[in-house]
Amino acid sequence: MTVVPRISLTPPRTLLTRIGAWYSRRTYGKVLDPVQGYGHNTRVLFSYVRLEQRAAKWNALDAGLKHLAVMASAARINCSWCMDFGYWEGLEQGMTAEKIERVPRWREAREVFDELELLVMEYAEAMTEAEPTVTDELAATLVARLGEAAFVELTAVVALENWRSRVNSAFGLTSQGFSESCRVPGGRPGAPTTTA
Repeated sequence: MTVVPRISLTPPRTLLTRIGAWYSRRTYGKVLDPVQGYGHNTRVLFSYVRLEQRAAKWNALDAGLKHLAVMASAARINCSWCMDFGYWEGLEQGMTAEKIERVPRWREAREVFDELELLVMEYAEAMTEAEPTVTDELAATLVARLGEAAFVELTAVVALENWRSRVNSAFGLTSQGFSESCRVPGGRPGAPTTTA
């Protein structure tokens, strides 16, 4: 069954959408569906791109922990587009496929992650709940382990992923084939699958 996005992926051809399409093709090999969706409102697209550019420069939190937090948040929201892109992005960052594949079910795969990674994913999920369930104890443990600057960055990156995942889900966006392009033909069982 083909899932049709709730918003047209053919926005008006403005200078900004053309630049966004060019950059996406150059960087990712294809135009990202979220860029096409945001392209219907150039002010929102411009603001979102600027936010992403600035967020990419945050460096108080370890990149691997940041990626696990983003993936845990996306998995909690069940954003298949974000999980698909996150799989590709994780491999690009040098994360193992096994670790990336286990993020949606990290509680059942605790042996794959270290203690701090588990705490980060627990925090990301707790922040992502419709009514956040972050506890004083969890926050204090992470502040003690990460420091306040990295804790602030962790909180901000999870909030940013909530924005991404919720917008993509509301737009009706699904996998764009990023995880499939990472797989080795005839790869091992258990490779990630994305569902709408």
